[in-house]
Amino acid sequence: MSRTKKQIMSKFGAEQRAALRLVVSANDDFDGRPRAKMRWRCVVVVLLVLRLALNCVLWLSFGLGPSWGFNFPLQFSFNSHRTETEPAARGRVRINTWSRSLFEHRNHAEKTCSRISAHSPKRSYLSFFKNGRDDYDRKYSSFPDTLKIKMRRMAKDMFYFGYDNYMKYAFPEDELNPIDCQGRGPDILNPSNININDVLGNYSLTLIDTLDTLLVLGNVSEFRRAVKLVIDTVSFDKDSTVQVFEANIRILGSLISAHILLTDPRHPFGDIGLEDYDNELLHLAHDLAVRLLPAFENTSTGIPYPRVNLKNGVPPDSINETCTAGAGSLLVEFGILSRLIGDSTFEWVARRAVRALWNLRSNETGLLGNVVNIQTGQWVGKQSGLGAGMDSFYEYLLKSYILFGDKEDYRMFTAAYESIQSHMRRGREACNEGEGDPPLYVNVNMFNGQIMNTWIDSLQAFFPGLQVLNGDVENAICLHAFYYAIWRRFGALPERYNWQLQAPDVLFYPLRPELVESTYLLYQATKNPFYLHVGMDILQSLENNTKVKCGYATLHHVVDKSKEDRMESFFLSETCKYLYLLFDEDNPLHRSGNRYIFTTEGHVVPIDPRFRQKSWEEQFPCEEPVKEPPANISNCERIPEERRYALPLKSMYMRQIDHMVGLS
Repeated sequence: MSRTKKQIMSKFGAEQRAALRLVVSANDDFDGRPRAKMRWRCVVVVLLVLRLALNCVLWLSFGLGPSWGFNFPLQFSFNSHRTETEPAARGRVRINTWSRSLFEHRNHAEKTCSRISAHSPKRSYLSFFKNGRDDYDRKYSSFPDTLKIKMRRMAKDMFYFGYDNYMKYAFPEDELNPIDCQGRGPDILNPSNININDVLGNYSLTLIDTLDTLLVLGNVSEFRRAVKLVIDTVSFDKDSTVQVFEANIRILGSLISAHILLTDPRHPFGDIGLEDYDNELLHLAHDLAVRLLPAFENTSTGIPYPRVNLKNGVPPDSINETCTAGAGSLLVEFGILSRLIGDSTFEWVARRAVRALWNLRSNETGLLGNVVNIQTGQWVGKQSGLGAGMDSFYEYLLKSYILFGDKEDYRMFTAAYESIQSHMRRGREACNEGEGDPPLYVNVNMFNGQIMNTWIDSLQAFFPGLQVLNGDVENAICLHAFYYAIWRRFGALPERYNWQLQAPDVLFYPLRPELVESTYLLYQATKNPFYLHVGMDILQSLENNTKVKCGYATLHHVVDKSKEDRMESFFLSETCKYLYLLFDEDNPLHRSGNRYIFTTEGHVVPIDPRFRQKSWEEQFPCEEPVKEPPANISNCERIPEERRYALPLKSMYMRQIDHMVGLS
């Protein structure tokens, strides 16, 4: 291509260059040399330039710039053709785009702008919901009670369609295959199939995992029947090798939750007492926890093995590597169990694992990796992020503090949150103003904070909910919007999404609850009807895209909506639960005076003073009064009513989401 041709082409963006190519490709004589037919080509080029100039004037005059409302860009500024990193410029350089920060050499002293500076004015999250009304305001600033009732009924029907078919076609097996209407248990013929065997232990997983959901939906009679079935049919004396993490959050957590709700003298869900109940669920929980304890033995670091055989302990061929979330997300369930039965063993081993992981964090960044060798303490996976392998580790630092009041947990959480903000957060300082891309949390190297890849995974959608619990509502609103924009584009969250290519990297969606959970918690914090619209959108997408003959199926491909024959237990225990609670304002969990927290599997646990006591200690449990937890996730009585009901939602925000995902 000649120099003149390059000069003309460089004046336009990608779309304009493509249009020009259609013009110039008809004749290769477009090279700046005099030609007899050059005049008409010049006219075409001039007209194009004039049209572009007019569009730019109109664009700027009416405020239709590259970012609207929450300033989500119409086109992210990537520089994907470069692969090598560049040395940082001298002095402090402000990096406001993900693409530039992708190639910046970052050190501890020179970080991307991840926090609002001390001189920046403090803005309330209410600023996201102010300003003029237009079509978006009229759509999203209200949600009729009749529609709320309809959505609550739809969420309940969704749960029972899955639950009833599980009981009809699958129980006592672990899961339902909703397409073939059959049960699914461990893959005995292929022990290496950890995608199945890590979760399914031949112990009626789905029934146990959904016990407290039945109470949340107000079905006391079915809850009693399900508890009796568990007591009469479930045994953990099985030759099943399961992942410690999955058995803990899905089985142990549910048994503890159901036991606490069943024996709560306040009866928040009404009279749910079970005649002749003798703590059988608690005994089952204790039995399971004892069978998980061998994972903590014979490790030089105190970090547990990832898997155990429920009958024989740690398998002889067990690997010495585990993920941070798997080893560091046991404290809530193990801690509650210890306090219920007065045995410190379970909390002690879980807390030792958390401390061991914490002590292995980088001295430079304060970050942890995602995979560690339990014998050597060496990081096998050096990626630090908010998704798979890391997510619930952060979550349980804060929730353990809320439940148990141990200040060590809160100190670790605040330090981890600071490191996350300093090293993973990219984009402009403020969520809703300023230049550059909107904030995004990326996967980085734990030792230097450099970006390791350009994808995020769907599990990261839990983080806005955790930010709500931490009181960082403004950032939660902004990050939630990013994940919801992806949902609106595909009607689901792909397992991995490449934020540089703006396309899925891993295309399946196994009915995960994380976005729904964050939506619910944001609604509880703000009471803004926008989040009811988000919930309705998610609910309708699930109904239209995943419903099959006997339940709801995993999406194999979020684009073509092809399906896999699996309905994981968390769909009933979390996804349906959060959707129902979003539309059920009068649920017992939301009544003033009832204070609950959800485990990482969505199981309901009360914030109970007895969990602040350690009966095995001879001295007082703490030397000074423990500060109140920073948040109450089941109601918003700490937030004044006039601040909670923040209307209308800023219209530019939703309009921008539409443009971001190509819906307008």
